[in-house]
Amino acid sequence: MATAEHSTPASDSDSEGTTTTTRAITVNRPLEELYAFWRDVGNLPKFMENIQSIEVLDERRSRWTVAAPGGTEVTWTSVIVEDEPDRLIAWRSEEGADIDNAGRIEFLAAPGGRGTQIRAEISYDPPSGAIGKLVAKLFQREPAIQTRRELRRFKQLMETGEISTAEPPDAAPRD
Repeated sequence: MATAEHSTPASDSDSEGTTTTTRAITVNRPLEELYAFWRDVGNLPKFMENIQSIEVLDERRSRWTVAAPGGTEVTWTSVIVEDEPDRLIAWRSEEGADIDNAGRIEFLAAPGGRGTQIRAEISYDPPSGAIGKLVAKLFQREPAIQTRRELRRFKQLMETGEISTAEPPDAAPRD
């Protein structure tokens, strides 16, 4: 089955420096299963490679620590502001976040019974403005790049139960 992936647009900045990226991918799994997996924030580090930790504070709030360029880390508290079971999860960072961010993940039945289309929209205001964006791009940690990678990793995990890597398995002979 071919992978359907597209973006509209990959990144777009407004006059205040906020950047929004939108990506979509089709995953050959039922939308109820995908929504339930994503709604349990403890699952997110399984496919989001820069997450160092997520601490669940309550049903709607969690504290995130994420690796940033240059060996640094950023933290914020995320609040779920919209939650429509099997349809949509939307969040925003609380005031005082290292990186102000917001986003939404939509789960839609894919045409022809081909699984679920997942649409991710992420908005963020990088620290240090344009310089922060450039540094993030250089280290491939810019959200447009990360969103594409993470959706692909999510698809692999949900369809095959694992994420392929370039690393040999621990049991593989090493010459």
